[in-house]
Amino acid sequence: MTTLAGKFLALTLLLSALPMDAALAQDSAGGATPGASDVNFDKSLRNESNWYFSWGYSRQQYAPSDIHISQPGLGNDFTVHQAAASDFPANIPETISSITSFEFTAPQENVRIGKFLNAEKTFAIEFSLDHSKYNVNQNQVAKVSGTISTGTQPDANGNLTLTDQDFYYALHNGLNHLMINAVWLKHLDGPTDKPGELQLISRAGAGILLPHADNVIFGNPNEVGPKNQNVCCTSSSDWWQINGWTAGVEVGLRYRIYKSIYLELTSKLAYGVLRGVPVYKGTADQTIWMSEQVLSTGFLF
Repeated sequence: MTTLAGKFLALTLLLSALPMDAALAQDSAGGATPGASDVNFDKSLRNESNWYFSWGYSRQQYAPSDIHISQPGLGNDFTVHQAAASDFPANIPETISSITSFEFTAPQENVRIGKFLNAEKTFAIEFSLDHSKYNVNQNQVAKVSGTISTGTQPDANGNLTLTDQDFYYALHNGLNHLMINAVWLKHLDGPTDKPGELQLISRAGAGILLPHADNVIFGNPNEVGPKNQNVCCTSSSDWWQINGWTAGVEVGLRYRIYKSIYLELTSKLAYGVLRGVPVYKGTADQTIWMSEQVLSTGFLF
């Protein structure tokens, strides 16, 4: 027994004298514990800046869109074809006073928050909010088809002038895109992970549309809100409502101006399907193609 105990003590002392890396390598080869590379990978994900947050400002452009209006109680079921729209109200005069007005300069924020999923920080999963604005251009002449029992009738050619009283239609607070994105980053120039680095960034994702509808159809405004009482997102009278889905892709450049601060300029293309947008005694449906340019600043943490 004494001899056996002595041999066991000698073996224990020998193992304790082995370098840690060698022991880990032996364990890894045997499949019992992670190797050195796995330990370093886990440590990187735990201890470095794996999250990022950005806030930005944007402009949007929209393809002409068909807007279908259904007001069963009024006997109205019609479509405004190829309505042109913009992010800012298009009927504001170009004067100094209009440029400084709130409606013209209303913010169009863009928020992104994401987490890197690899040690190289080239792939992330991200939540994004695009607080975009959508306003049908006023005083345009649009083709109208369908049944209008209550309201201004189209002319002999089926055209209707979209005025503030006959057809004012806006998603100005706003046409909110809430999305989950996959994000890829690729080094282009400059020192890696240091100030001066330039990266290519691309995103692809999908989510929901959460608009605030503000419209007047033949003199009758929709009935939603008030904003501080009926907020979101469970009834037809809420200020914001889940009214559809969206999907989009985005590509641009990210430039690191400090160790943890960056600037980002991107261009985005999104497709949205809106259903059940509230109008007076009815709903509106449409599909939207949107292009968007986003300038933002962010930080890593």
